[in-house]
Amino acid sequence: MPTPIILDCDPGHDDVFALWLAAGNPSIDLRGVTTVSGNGHLEHTTRNARVALTVAGVDGVPVAAGADAPLKRALTPATWIHGENALGGPELPEPTVPLDPRGAVELMADILEASAEAVTLIPTGPLTNVALLLDQKPELREKIKEIIWMGGSTGRGNVGAYPEFNAWVDPEAADIVLRSGLPITMVGLNISHQALITESVIQRIAGIGNRTSEFGVELLRFFCGTYDAVEGMPEGPLHDPITVAIAIDRAVASVQRCHVDVETSGEFTSGATCVDLHDMLGKEPNVDVAITLDVDRFWHLVSDAVAQLA
Repeated sequence: MPTPIILDCDPGHDDVFALWLAAGNPSIDLRGVTTVSGNGHLEHTTRNARVALTVAGVDGVPVAAGADAPLKRALTPATWIHGENALGGPELPEPTVPLDPRGAVELMADILEASAEAVTLIPTGPLTNVALLLDQKPELREKIKEIIWMGGSTGRGNVGAYPEFNAWVDPEAADIVLRSGLPITMVGLNISHQALITESVIQRIAGIGNRTSEFGVELLRFFCGTYDAVEGMPEGPLHDPITVAIAIDRAVASVQRCHVDVETSGEFTSGATCVDLHDMLGKEPNVDVAITLDVDRFWHLVSDAVAQLA
């Protein structure tokens, strides 16, 4: 049976590929898409999610807008990587996928309540919506099978010295979710930097030859260009789809069970994920931390999914 998921995202170039992987792989039942401020302001991330589904010819999946700001902080969108509209590069078509009138928390709650089986939540941005869901609908916790989150890092970050962007945007939300007691897998920078967009990867996507792949190549070229300019990485890392790949095939990544805390008050480290890889603290492990990526298996999943779309 396909795995039912809700994809909570802030598109963002890599979120688009996470959406396409979820929509294009038969092992996934994409029940809903919710959006959050992060890579861009909510108006942009919501429109971009609708654009991504429109380009891929995906309909029938509800899309709902969520939190327009972190729980306690002002939003600083990642324009330096994703552009002013959070999806720089290609000309964006007018989306035909409608916006659901419900808010993100309401849509997630409705999907969970209606599901006969537990649903996997896959957040690929800040955890604001998920934290709000847990706070407002605690009775639905048992309907959540697990949370697979792209965020954090076992080492250095990409905002300042230590924080990773998704954790840094809303560390208070990340703290709530990681303390929830729910099964959580963290897909951090340490593994996502193994999913590098090489020229051979771009040519592989281009060779698919459909509308989705053409749009995708434009996204990848822009994304690699900004990563090269900002971080000196001409082969940018495609972070977010790893979450969906893990939901499809656990063998795509090795994991280590660890205790993870989120720093919420450090002057230089706010948003840093403190991953106790060596059990120095003696605390109960609360997160499966993704460590090593099967790179070939990952790109095979991504390219196969794109080939199934419009």
